[in-house]
Amino acid sequence: MTKMILIALRNLNRQKRRTYLLGGAIAFGVAIVTLINGFAGSFVENVSENFSQLLAGHIFVQGRERLSDGSERRLIADDALLIGTMNEVIRPLVTYTKRSEFSGALIFQGTSVRQNVVGADWDQEVFLRERLVLVDGAFENMLRRNREGLRNGIILTETIARRLRAEIDDRITIRMQTVDGQQNVGEFTVAGISYDPGLFGQLSAYADLGYVNELLRVPDGSYQTLGIFVQNLGQIEQWVNRYYEALEGRVDLFERSAADEDRENPVAQLFRETTDEEWEGTRYRVYTLNDILSEVDQIVGLLNQTALVILIVLFVIIMVGITNTFRMIMYERIREIGTMRALGMQRERVLGNFLLEALFLAIGGVLAGLLVAGSVMLVLSRISMGLDSPIFILLKNGYFTFRVSLLQVLMNTGIVASLTILAAFLPSRRAARMEPVDALRSV
Repeated sequence: MTKMILIALRNLNRQKRRTYLLGGAIAFGVAIVTLINGFAGSFVENVSENFSQLLAGHIFVQGRERLSDGSERRLIADDALLIGTMNEVIRPLVTYTKRSEFSGALIFQGTSVRQNVVGADWDQEVFLRERLVLVDGAFENMLRRNREGLRNGIILTETIARRLRAEIDDRITIRMQTVDGQQNVGEFTVAGISYDPGLFGQLSAYADLGYVNELLRVPDGSYQTLGIFVQNLGQIEQWVNRYYEALEGRVDLFERSAADEDRENPVAQLFRETTDEEWEGTRYRVYTLNDILSEVDQIVGLLNQTALVILIVLFVIIMVGITNTFRMIMYERIREIGTMRALGMQRERVLGNFLLEALFLAIGGVLAGLLVAGSVMLVLSRISMGLDSPIFILLKNGYFTFRVSLLQVLMNTGIVASLTILAAFLPSRRAARMEPVDALRSV
C-alpha cells in the first residue's frame, strides 16, 4: 500500500501544471462553499445578538390583564414573583430590563409620521447605548427633565427626523392610545438622532420608560415587557423551559408552542391565542428571541442548501475536466500500464493506483480551498465596517464573523472526494482492463 501511495504522489508530481489546474479548480469550489457556510454559521448568532440589544433581552415576559367588562390591557402590574423566580432559576443571570411601548403619530409642523415608540430605562440599559449610533445629540439629553419633572426626550432615526424636518431640541407632539384604549396626547423633545441603516433602523424610536408609562396611563411601578439576558445565546431554550416550568402553578400562563412550518411565527401565534382563549385576571406569555427570529433559521438553512447546490454544480463541471484529464493520462501511460501488467500487477491495483491519484488530488484541492477561505475570512474579520454600516445587523460589533462546523467541512470533503473519484473511475477502469500485449503493442 505504501508503494501505491508513493507512486500516486509521484505521478501527480510528474505533471505539475495539470495537477495545479485541477487542484485549483477544486480549491476554488471548496473556498466559495466554505465562505458561504462560514457566513451562514455566524448569521444567526450575530442577528440574534444585535436584536437582543435592540429588543433588550433573550427571554421576554408580557402580562395580559382581562378586566371584568371584558376589555384587555397589556400590563405587568406585579413582577415580584416573575423576578424572584428568574433569580432562582436562571444562573448566572446577566441582567434584566423593563420596557413599555406604543404605536402613535408623531406630529411636527403639520407633518405626521406613524412610529413605534419604546420606553427604556436609560440609567440601566447599557446595551442599547452600545448599539445605537447617534449622528446628532447625545444620550445624556435623555436624562434631562422638563418643567413637569419628566424625562420626555426621544431618539429618532435619521429617516424619521428628515421626514418630520425635526432637529435637536425641537418639540414634537405625539398622539396615541393608552393601555385602556383611550386617546392621549403628549410632547417629546428631540434628544438625539440615530444613524438609520435602512429597514432595521426604522423599527422604533426610543424614549424614557417613565414618560412612556405616563402617556400609556400605566399605574406606578407597572410596565409591559420584562426582558431577561442570559449568558449564552445557545442556551436560550434551555433557560426559558426551566423558567416556564418554574412559573407554572405560580402564575397563569399562556401555553408555549412552536409554530409548524406551514403556520405563523410562534410569537404571532401567541398573540392570536390571546383573543382565542377564554380566561380571567392576568395571564403571562413567555417567549424568546428565537421565537421572534424563527425565520432567520430558515434563511440559514437556505444558505447552506444553496452552498451545497453550488458545490455540486461546480464539481459536476469540474468532473468533466477530471474525466478528460484522466483519459489523457491513460493514453500517455499506455507503455507504463502495459509494463506493470506484464510484470504481474493485477487490474485492481492499476485501478486503485489511478483512484489514489484522484483522491490525493481531491484532498490537496480541499486543503488549498480551506486555506484560501480561511485567509479571506481572517482578512474580512479584521476590517471594521462600523455600527453605522447598512448591514450592521449581520455583523458582530461592526465586524464580519465566520463559523464553519467540523461536520460541514467533513461533509464537503466527502462530497468532493467522491465526485473526484467518480470522475476518474471510468477512464481508470478502462486503463486497468487493458491487456499487457495490447498496451505494449500500441506504443
